[in-house]
Amino acid sequence: MSAPVLLTCGDPSGIGPEIAAKAWAAGERFVWIGDPRHLPAGTDWREVAEGEVPGNGPMAVLRHDFAALAPAGRPEAMNAAGVVAVIERAVRLVQAGLGSAVCTAPINKKALKDGAGFAFPGHTEFLAHLAGVDRVVMMLACPDLRVVPATIHIALSEVPAALTEALLEETIRITHAGLVRDFGFAAPRIAVAGLNPHAGEGGAMGWEEERMMRPLLARLQAEGIAVTGPWPADTMFHAAARKGYDAAVCAYHDQALIPIKTIDFAGGVNVTLGLPFVRTSPDHGTAYDIAGRGIADPSSLIAALRMAREMVAAREL
Repeated sequence: MSAPVLLTCGDPSGIGPEIAAKAWAAGERFVWIGDPRHLPAGTDWREVAEGEVPGNGPMAVLRHDFAALAPAGRPEAMNAAGVVAVIERAVRLVQAGLGSAVCTAPINKKALKDGAGFAFPGHTEFLAHLAGVDRVVMMLACPDLRVVPATIHIALSEVPAALTEALLEETIRITHAGLVRDFGFAAPRIAVAGLNPHAGEGGAMGWEEERMMRPLLARLQAEGIAVTGPWPADTMFHAAARKGYDAAVCAYHDQALIPIKTIDFAGGVNVTLGLPFVRTSPDHGTAYDIAGRGIADPSSLIAALRMAREMVAAREL
């Protein structure tokens, strides 16, 4: 891997710049894209050119000037366009071969919408748009668990209608392909969680499992995909159960994110499967409440940077 991992600045009023500086100090090597004025006071940095591989010494910064300073803990509307432009620049560079992967620091979707008319629910959907991909999958990963929510940023009341056979099938197929291409599994095992309590209990608590999920999974199994379920979600995530699969596909956002954040809150990584390039992100938000206080934990960012390099290496095999 010759090209560098590109780390976007995220919302500079959040903890993104701080954890970037801490990750560099911990020995991680990447190129940070952002306005150096937003880095913590005293950060030792040097400006690099597009495509330059970072070495030891000062933190490598691909300078991208913003409209304003970044008050800690308070998003600055004038900087919203800059946050979006940095993401666009990182994607352009990795598509041109001047970056090996994109690692994104946290953004605040409302701040971007208010300040720059950002029209996407989040990073995942925006990156799919930039890459020209119709459908991607959000995976949350840590050493002990990988989870994929089939539906993501929608109200819980909308999930039953949104969880169609076509959506679930596409999610499983993209997850399967991602586990092979990005994680090196020759024959990945995928467990699928039911939508309803007790996976519907034979129709007593809902019919989605019997009428849609089981026939779909049987069809995929007949193709040779190692997929099982639907399983009751409340028994899928204890240690013994996790040994039976390589990734779990869940029906909705919290069904997937609660177990992984319980198991490894600091070390979880957000991965986008289905993109033509590798993208990872720390599994937390901007943390405005602690921004500027010097106490932010860089563990998730460090894990995201390391996973990005591992995924790039898997793709190169």
